[in-house]
Formats: sequence, structure tokens, C-alpha cells
Amino acid sequence: MSLDKVRIGFIPLVDAAVPIVAAEVGFGAAEGLEIELTREVSWANIRDRLTLGHFDAAHLLAPMAIATTLGLNTIRTPLVAPITLGLNGNAVTLAPRLHDEVMERMEDGADLADPRATGAAFAAVVRARRAHGDEPPTLGMTFPFSTHNYQLRLWLAAAGLRPDEDVRLAVVPPPYMVDALVNAHVEGFCVGAPWNSVAVELGLGRILHLGVDLVRRCPEKVLAMRGSFLERGDLVARLVRACAAAARWLDDRQNHGEAAAILAARERLDAPVEIIRRTFDGRLPTGWRDVVRTSDRYILFAREDASRPDPRHAQWLFGEMVRWGQTSSDPEAERAAVAVYRPDLYDAALGRPSESLRTGDPLGLAFS
Repeated sequence: MSLDKVRIGFIPLVDAAVPIVAAEVGFGAAEGLEIELTREVSWANIRDRLTLGHFDAAHLLAPMAIATTLGLNTIRTPLVAPITLGLNGNAVTLAPRLHDEVMERMEDGADLADPRATGAAFAAVVRARRAHGDEPPTLGMTFPFSTHNYQLRLWLAAAGLRPDEDVRLAVVPPPYMVDALVNAHVEGFCVGAPWNSVAVELGLGRILHLGVDLVRRCPEKVLAMRGSFLERGDLVARLVRACAAAARWLDDRQNHGEAAAILAARERLDAPVEIIRRTFDGRLPTGWRDVVRTSDRYILFAREDASRPDPRHAQWLFGEMVRWGQTSSDPEAERAAVAVYRPDLYDAALGRPSESLRTGDPLGLAFS
């Protein structure tokens, strides 16, 4: 039987696991699909190749899908996300020297996982540097339209800092984040797995926070496609089903070893198997003393309905864009942003009844 080819671009991150597993474990083939994967290194490149038709779909930053739809700093191209590729998975890592400066200013008995406590200590470091006429810290994030950027800004602003004035935020592609630390271009960063743990393993960084300390259900990557691709309706539904099956498979702990081996391959993440396995297990050595952070929510693929697009996440992301001056507050633009998330397509593909708007906290923000 001939298979329908679907071209998908991805960045080497653990949250690219869903399309990778769909291709390699056979979930795509079970839906009559041949998933052709292409590894890219930068978000701008993967976005451009998607909008220009080089890819049929892409592992994409959720806020980038919204920004592209709105034409913010790029060619305006309506994108849709019929499935999310997971929630969470980020961490904040600091160079050892900066981490030491923060730890020295932590109050006695403070909870190291409390972003308010670490934020106050980090703010004290910034003020001390300013008083001595030293340069402010430079922190890396993966793209202006990214939750890495917004998580850093939430943490900094809650500490009374002005993210665009008191620190420097620099864009660094995820697989180059450790290189930026090595070359002292940044003193810390917020990035997705496995690059925080790679920095720790090399003795170059220490994990200060897991992303879930800042946002408990943080929207991360989506499977984005051009709106025009929806004309291939049955193929889209089959792709959603293949990815949903892969997400369920990934959340089964019995599959973590196999999944880590698949992702560790040179043409995928090209990272140590054990580091990837620890990501799946939610067990991350921080590099500071013998502290190991554990969280069963560090990265979610299918659990807690993480695969289903939640339009409230899109609404929050649009609000962050407005808050940080990336766009203006406009009801029509907000509706377009929310419309990127398509739970109706997800429900139809899986044969689920459509749900009314959900209630409750969709995010779990550490700061109001």
C-alpha cells in the first residue's frame, strides 16, 4: 500500500518527540502516512520553510504560530494548530558564577523552588552590578515570540526588574544555547530540554528553576500547518490521530527507554540517551551540590489532555505579546490569535464530542 507523504520540520528538542515517534514507531504508517522529518536549528528558519511550503507541518513555538498568523515581524501567513505537542519542558539555567551570586543573596530558609525567592536574590545581583558600574546579566531565550521569553519576563518583572532595561535578553537557537554559555555570550538562559541538562552535565551551568515553577501548564510547541493545508482534510485528521497516539505512547513510562534511544540519534537530537531519559522521567540534577529536582509534570505529552489545543492558552499568549509591546491590544487580532488553536479539528479527528469552553485555571501561573 502506498503511503501519503507528509513533510515535517523540527528543532532538536525533547518536545519534538511526538512527530519523531509517530514517524519511527509506526503510528504514522498505521494511518497511511509516510512522515518525512527534517531537522532545523533555528525557529526563524523552520517558520519560513513552513510558510513557503517547504514543509506541510512543523514543530513550532505556540506564540510563533500566533505571531505568524498576525504577520508580526514576518510574512503574514494564517497558521492553525490542530494538536499541541506538549506542555512544559523548559528550565532556567545559570552559569556557575551567576548562580553562586544568586545563592549568596538567598534569604535563610528560602525555598529554592520558589521563583519569588530566587527573583529577589537575582534582583539584588542586578542592583549590585549596577552600583559597581558593571554590565547587567545577559540571559538567552529562544525567540522573542516564545514562552521562554515570557517565562523569563514573568520571573524578572515579579522581582521588580524591567526586563528590557535591567537585564539583556538575547535570542539564541536552542541547540546553540550551551555554546553561547561556553563563549560567555550569555550568563544564563531559558530553553527546552535537553539543553539545560547538557549544560549541567558539562559542568557549564546549574538549573535554577524548572519551567513548572513559573507556569504549571505552560503552552509550548504545537504542530502548526498553513490554513490552506486544511483542504486535505482526511490527511490532516490522520496526522492528528498519529500524533495523538504517539503522545499517549510517550507518556507510558515503560516506553521511556526506547523513546530516549530514538531521540538520541544523530539525525534527531544528537544528545546523550541518559539525559533524554531523565527528561521523560522528570528527574533533573541541577549541578548545584547534590540537588536533584523531580517533577512528574516537567513535560506532558498526552496526560491531562495536554495534546488538545486549549484556546485559553492562545489568549494568554496574545496577552503576553501585548504586555511586552510586541503588538497592540486589538479585539480582531485577539480573535485571530485564539483561532490558531483548533480543538474542533482535534476532537473530530479522534471522534470525540466537541466540548464547551473549559473552566478553571488553564495555566497555573506562579505570579498574578
